[in-house]
Amino acid sequence: MPGNDTLVHGGGVNKDEFYTRMCDIEDELRHYRDQFRGKTILCNCDDPYESNFFKYFVLNFNHLDLKKLIATSYDPSPIAGTQLPLFDIEGLRHLPHKEPFAIEITRVPTASGDDAINLTDVEALLKQDANTARRLVGDTEYSAGDFRSSQCVDLMDEADIVVTNPPFSLFREYVSLLVQHQKQFLVIGNTNAITYKDIFMLLRSDRLRTGYTNFNVGMFFEVPDNWDHFHHFDEQTGKKLARVSTSCWYTNLDVTRHHEPLRLFRRYLPDEYPTYDNYDAIEVGKVAEIPADYAGVMGVPITFMDRYNPQQFSVLGLCASAGYDPEVVGIEKDSAFQDARPLIAGRNTYARIFIRRKDQL
Repeated sequence: MPGNDTLVHGGGVNKDEFYTRMCDIEDELRHYRDQFRGKTILCNCDDPYESNFFKYFVLNFNHLDLKKLIATSYDPSPIAGTQLPLFDIEGLRHLPHKEPFAIEITRVPTASGDDAINLTDVEALLKQDANTARRLVGDTEYSAGDFRSSQCVDLMDEADIVVTNPPFSLFREYVSLLVQHQKQFLVIGNTNAITYKDIFMLLRSDRLRTGYTNFNVGMFFEVPDNWDHFHHFDEQTGKKLARVSTSCWYTNLDVTRHHEPLRLFRRYLPDEYPTYDNYDAIEVGKVAEIPADYAGVMGVPITFMDRYNPQQFSVLGLCASAGYDPEVVGIEKDSAFQDARPLIAGRNTYARIFIRRKDQL
């Protein structure tokens, strides 16, 4: 089976053609039910006929007591004709199927009259003119259905919370737009986005955090049927699945696990914690090895952000390979060194986040 680098960076492979599985959506979104309640939800990278995000919210519309659900598709759906849609509906003359469109749902009536919704109810709903779909048009800068287009930005302004799997290649720009418009959001992104300056600054200031799904596991995504590089077939759906080990959830919603203190068991021994050549900090190679009795600055892996409790630690900065930026690094580099990377005995380590325990400041 091909490795993750082959899948995401290999020739001719579009790393934006990854579609989130329902099981992964359910596992993560169940933690936010109270925060979704009564809100307008926008899925702005989601063809309703193929998106499991749309499927999740429409099936749980009544249970979550949503005010409105909005989904927008792009021009055209990249997997159109390559895999079966979620809803196989005939005769939808009023819906511009396979063209960029927005669908807005404000109610989901059920055949039984109770709040329990099934796929039959959803298919009946999509056939009704009462919940209209409207074509999207582009503007002078962006194509129809692009999340940056004026129509889609207007829909973003209408929404309370944005939930989707945006294009990884546009993740920085996507989050920037959400922050600019002061939106709450829950999205999937590459774990290495932590090292982007703008993303890191949001994480450091606790305006962005990781979700509940295990940060170190990665996720499997559905990929188009015409892909040659994938890991295996889903036994239930028959769809091709590809694993992206560097993927996780990012959100500015409340995540209770980030209020839980990280339990520390190790003791500081100078021989076990080398210092950097060019920074006044010790190297901690694993989050589990953070010493409980050290008062100074520590360099830890970026996986620390998945356990970051702002009440327990101060995040001072980030040192990676992009060069020295005092605002990002957070502590001064030894002027004798030209290299800004975290060096130990002249050798570079991976990206490191500089932290210090708050109770020892």
